[in-house]
Parts: sequence; structure tokens; C-alpha cells
Amino acid sequence: MSAVKGCELLGKFDMPSLFKKGDIMIGGIFPVFNKDVSNIATFEGEPPAVICALYDLRAFWTQVMIFAIEEINNDPGLLPNISLGYRILNSCSSPTNTLRAALTLSSHQDEREKAYGCSPGISAVIAEAGSSQSLAVAGILGPFQVPVVSYFSTCACLSNRAKYPTFFRTIPSDYFQAKALAVLVKHFGWEWIGAIQSDNDYGRNGILAFTEEVKKFGICIAFVGTVLRTYPQEKILKVIEMIKESSVKVILAFSPEGDFSPLMKEVVKHNITGIQWLASEAWITAPQPSTPEMYQAFGGALGFVVQKMAIPNLKQFLTDINPYRDPSVPFVKEFWEIMVGCQPVSHRMGTGAEKATKICIGNETLIDHTQDVFFNVTQLRVSYNVYKAVYAIAHALHQLVFCQPAGEKNVKPCLNISEIDPKEVTYHLQRVNFINQFGDNVFFDENGNPPASYDIINWQLKNEQVQHVTLGHFTSTKNGDYTLSIQEENIVWRTGKVVPTSVCSNACPVGTRKAQIKGKPTCCFDCIPCADGTIANLTGTAECMPCPQEYWSNERKDACILKNVEFLAYYEPMGIALTVVALLGASLSLLTMSIFIHYRETPVIKASNSELSCFLLFSLFLCFLCPLTFIGRPTVWTCMLRHTAFGVTFALCISCILGKTIVVVTAFKATHPSNTVAVKFGPTQQRIIVCSCTLIQIVICILWLKLSPPLPDRVFKYSNKKIVLECNTGSDVAFYVVLGYIGFLAVVCLILAFLARKLPDNFNEAKFITFSMLIFCAVWITFIPAYVSSPGKFTVAVESFAILSSAFGLLISIFAPKCYIILIKPEKNTRKHVMGKNSLQKP
Repeated sequence: MSAVKGCELLGKFDMPSLFKKGDIMIGGIFPVFNKDVSNIATFEGEPPAVICALYDLRAFWTQVMIFAIEEINNDPGLLPNISLGYRILNSCSSPTNTLRAALTLSSHQDEREKAYGCSPGISAVIAEAGSSQSLAVAGILGPFQVPVVSYFSTCACLSNRAKYPTFFRTIPSDYFQAKALAVLVKHFGWEWIGAIQSDNDYGRNGILAFTEEVKKFGICIAFVGTVLRTYPQEKILKVIEMIKESSVKVILAFSPEGDFSPLMKEVVKHNITGIQWLASEAWITAPQPSTPEMYQAFGGALGFVVQKMAIPNLKQFLTDINPYRDPSVPFVKEFWEIMVGCQPVSHRMGTGAEKATKICIGNETLIDHTQDVFFNVTQLRVSYNVYKAVYAIAHALHQLVFCQPAGEKNVKPCLNISEIDPKEVTYHLQRVNFINQFGDNVFFDENGNPPASYDIINWQLKNEQVQHVTLGHFTSTKNGDYTLSIQEENIVWRTGKVVPTSVCSNACPVGTRKAQIKGKPTCCFDCIPCADGTIANLTGTAECMPCPQEYWSNERKDACILKNVEFLAYYEPMGIALTVVALLGASLSLLTMSIFIHYRETPVIKASNSELSCFLLFSLFLCFLCPLTFIGRPTVWTCMLRHTAFGVTFALCISCILGKTIVVVTAFKATHPSNTVAVKFGPTQQRIIVCSCTLIQIVICILWLKLSPPLPDRVFKYSNKKIVLECNTGSDVAFYVVLGYIGFLAVVCLILAFLARKLPDNFNEAKFITFSMLIFCAVWITFIPAYVSSPGKFTVAVESFAILSSAFGLLISIFAPKCYIILIKPEKNTRKHVMGKNSLQKP
């Protein structure tokens, strides 16, 4: 470009414009008409002239720009002695025509020759309403470093500074609007919603940003319908069928007014009611769809819009619009026909369609039509954004030309206005920061976005007119936080005063959890009961919570209850039975001991060694009492007592039997008078045998209690619904050593008694001892597998049963024959009978 000596305009588009010359020119592009009906280019000649239709009263925005420029020109504190001019073009709401407008602005015939090539004749551009249109403008003017300030383009894609370094806007990005809409959906608990997007950058990027935000809250999009003002009716009807077939009750429409209008008409035509509509800022306050007819289906719609403001003196400026002042001014004729209802006299020459329009008399004014919504300047939203955009550019130009902020006195230019470079305007626009006459702080962040702040609008019908009632506010801060305030009690819903619900699946009741349905969104699920041991005490729970170890779930699975504590109690049948049997055995032991003491001088008692018999009966008495320590709630003392008492008492018992067995063997082995073995194994030696054998077990038990004593323990492994209280042996090795020692004594007794079983004598006690030891060993051999495999309190019952069985086996086998002779057959209680005939025949 530096090699170019001058610029030559090769061609131009025939585009009417609102024009006023000034020292500094500002361009403007607005959707004065709503539809581009130009013929398709054949590329065989010059493109056909642009033809636009559907005049849009949003041309009001062009008048706001002109009003703001006139206001600045009359302000001595802002750009003093410098006049702003403007050139405003029509985009027809078309990206293609917007591109033509941008090229027209950048190739003005008054462009000046610069050292670096062609330069546009404007310093800044205010454009455009649609995001797709703004993308075209920013893409064309960006290489020229011309700043573009949009008043209604919200696509988050325009915040990309790498692609659009000169783009600014006075309306928040869709990123913030999408976040606000997602927060609103979450606030009312809607989990299953539909979405309608316009088939352009605004709609697609808006729904994309909204989808990303609602996913964070677990909200699902049921469907996404696409609309566009140029779509054939078949495509619109497909979206209608999509809405009918879906179960959603809340639908978000992220679309400009013109693109959404065809679908709105079909929704009313098909009488689709009962839908709560959410709106983007592009149509929630648009006057065209805000009619009682549309309210039938869209009444109660909620949406976000930028804050409203009333601009003083604007209404008077608007009422001064007159087609007779300058008949060549474009767009005024169409405006006059809509507002006044007749064609201006100076424009009566036209097409046949125009001739059919009523001709004005010539004395009509707009004063009689000030009740029209066009003249309502008390709730300006987008228009206020246009106003702020003009003032932002003016403040940037002031800083550039005077090298100080506006408002300072005695300012002098530091730059010749002929040397203004759009690049410098962009630089200062990025740093604009001022408070306007309404108290708003106007500035742009690093991406060219203003601070995000929205009003919540609700469609309400009052006096047969659709009113846009403000019922809340949303503000987003730089750190990502937000504040949402809503007057819920004043909201008019499509369903009346009741907040509508929109879910794919109803919230799971307490006691159940969500189970994802394969192939469907996460909001569609089945409810299945919680597993045993887990609960869900809130509705809509995704996962059931496990109960603490000491608790279990109730039948409804909505609360944790304490597990039943299980132990062998005295009052239950098994405990009663064991207690009765234990006391019976102890009583029989005492009864037998009393019989032996009473008949201690009889031959049977003397022959059976009365002292050892009494020791044995006393140990059996203690053995019978041992099971009582196994019954009841385990404590530290009962746990230590039950195992050690069992070990010591049975060691004492078997030691006594061992003593008796040795006495029998030694007695019958003395075959002649000179043998002194029996004499040497007298009462003293018998006591030593009993005490020493018992002492060994006592030492084992003391070491057990010292090193790893038994302790009460809660066992959860046997059942999920109960806690088993039992005594932990502390050391399984010590427990089996105690049992092993008792078993060792029993085996020795069994061997000795077996060897002496055939010795002479009618009353050979070795036979009874052999039989009793066989019973004892059989009981305890079967005890071990039964003990290991028995769960919970049955372990205690098995051990108690083994103790009682072996004790009864010893008591009955050894002492029943003697008591039978003493009490039933006293005639056999003689020395002759005891010695037997074999002994009487000895020489």
C-alpha cells in the first residue's frame, strides 16, 4: 500500500444515506428495513440495486444517533469548536447489505491521500443490530483500524480481540446473557427445556453459550429448533412439530425479532399454549410481536434486557421529523406513511402501489400521534445504547484532539483534526471511562465489552395492551459472581400464578435414587430403591448415602436406624436353657459331693479315693458355672473371666481325673507286698499332681491376660442388620494353647485309663474314666469346627454346650455308678463286693 500514490474509486453501491457534513465524520449502519428482497446476482453484470422491504420502526435508533450528535455539537464542554458529522446507511437486516454499507463508508469519495495508502473518510462507525451483520462490519473495517461500536450485537464471538481488534459494544456480550438465562432456569428448578435459535451467529453462539452454562447446573436441552426469516414454511412447521412432540414446558428463544416472528405466528395459529417462553434481549421488548394476539401463546414470557433510560428532549426532537423539510432525505417517507397513514404530497409520484396509498393534505404533524410507542422515550433500552455509543466515541475523540478528558476548562487542541487517525481513535476508545449525565459509568473491558447488567422483563397484559414489566435485576461481576433479584410474587406465568414445572422425569422420592436411562439425557432417568444399608433422605438424589457402620437403613430407605445389638442374653430361650442346664449340673455336682461326704466311710467311697473325688466334684461344680459367664452382654471382666475360668476349671477337673487314673494304675500294678509304688503315690503325691497340672494352666492364662487379654468386640461381618457383641479372644494362639493343654491332659488320662481297663476288681474305676474321657474328647473334637463355623451368638452357645456336655459326661460316667450303688443298691456297698471274686480267690 505504501507504493500507491493515490486512491481511485473503481465503483460504488447506490445506497441512500442520512448525511450531514462535519469536521469529524461518524458512520452509522442500522436495520431501517427488515428484509432484503434484492434479486440474486447473476455475475454477468453489475449487481442489481438494493431493494428493501418491511420498514422497521427501529429506524428510531438512527434518530437517536442524530440527536446525540446534535447534542454534542451544542455542548461547549465536549469537542468545543469541532462539529461532528454523520453518514447513516441502511443494512436491511442483511449481512450482505451490511457488507455493502461498510464498504461504502470506507470508500467515501472525500477520502484523502495518505502516505500509507487509502484511508476511510470516517473516524468511527456505530453498527450494527445483528451479530452476523456486526461480524461483517468488524471484518471489513478492522484492517483499516476503524473502531466499530455496536449497540445491539451480543454474540460472544465478537469478544475475540485477535479477530476483531477494533470492535466495541455498549450492550453486554451473550456470554453474560447466557449465564443470566442459565441462572434464571436454575432458580425456578427447570431441568428439561427446549431451545429455538436463529440460523445465524447470534442464535447459534447464544444457544451454544447457554448450553455450556446450563450443563454446569445439570439442566438438559431437549431439542434445538432453528428459524430464520427467509426460511420456507416447511422448515418452520418442522419446528412446530418438534415443540408439539416434546414434553418440555419451558422453551428459550434466542433469536432476533425478525427471525423469530414466523415461528411466533405459527405457534399462535396452531394454538400451542401452556409453554413458558424465555426470551433473549433481541425480542423480549420488541414492539412488533408485543400484541394481544401474540399474548395468547407468549403471555408471561420472561427475558433479560439492558437497563432502560429516559433521554430528555428526545421526544421533542422526534416530533420535529417532517418529510417536507427536505424531500430528498431517505427513510422519512416510509416513516411518515406508517405514523401518519398517508403519503406525503411531495412524494406522490411513485409506483402503482404507492398511488393506492392515501395522499396527505400537507398540514399533518406528528404531534397528534405522540401516543404511539415510537414516541415513548421513557423506557429506552437499545436506543440508550446508541446514545452511549455516540458519547463514547465523542469522549475518545476529545481525549485524542485535546489530550485531556472532557470537562476540563480552557482546553486547547493538541492535534490537528485533519491528522486524526482511526487507529488513535481505537486506542483512546479502549481507555474511555466517564460518568454520563444519567450517572452511568461508561467504559470497555479488555475485550471491548461494557459491564453486564440486565433487567428481568415479564410480558403482562394490562388494558388490552402487552406491557414489558420489569420484575428483577441481574448483575455479573468481574470475578464470575452474580446477583439475581426477582419479584416472584408479581410474575405472571403462562400457567397463571403457579410457577410451571418442566422436567423429563419427576424427582425421585426419598428412599430412591436416579438411574440413568441409556441413550437419553441425564435429566431423563428411572428411580430405583436404594440398596440395603444406604438411604436417600432428599428428593432427587443422584446417589444413595451409605449409613454409618453402627446404623442400617429403615424399610423406606430414607433414614438410618441403629442396628440391633445381638448377644446371648439370659432372657432369650437359648440363654434360659443354658442357664437352667448349667444350674442343674452345678446342683447335681453339689448333691453328689454331699453324698460322697455323707457316705465317705463306705467301701465304694473309700475304693474311689474320696479326696480326689471331692476335688473332682468341686471342679465339675465350677465347670458347670462357667457357661454363666458366657451369657449376657460382654464386658471387659466377663471376657477375661469366661475363657480363663473355663481353662483353669477344666485343667483342675482333668488333673483330678489324671490323679485318680494314676492311683488306679499304680494300685493294681503292685502285685506283691514288696512293691512300694502304690505306697509312694499317696495322698501327697496326688495333691502335687493335681496342683502342678493346674498350675501350668494358670500360668498360661496369666500370660494370656498379660500379653493379649480377651476384650469385648463389636462384629459386623455376620449380618448387615445387626451388631454382634462377643468376646474377642485377643490371641487365638493363647486360646488354642489353653484348649490344647486340656486336650493333652485328657489324652494322657485316656491312655492310662485304657491300659487299666481290664484290671481285676468289680469296681474298676478305670473303665468309667476311659468312657468319660472318650466322651470328653469326642465333645471337644467336634467343638472346634462347630466353634469356627458358628456365627454370632451361636459361637457362644456352642462353647457353652461343649462345656456342659463334657462336664455332664464326666459327672455321669464317673459318679453315676457309685451313686447308684450307694443309693439304689446298698447291699453291694461292701468290701467283699468291691474287691470281687477274683480277689477272694487269690492265695
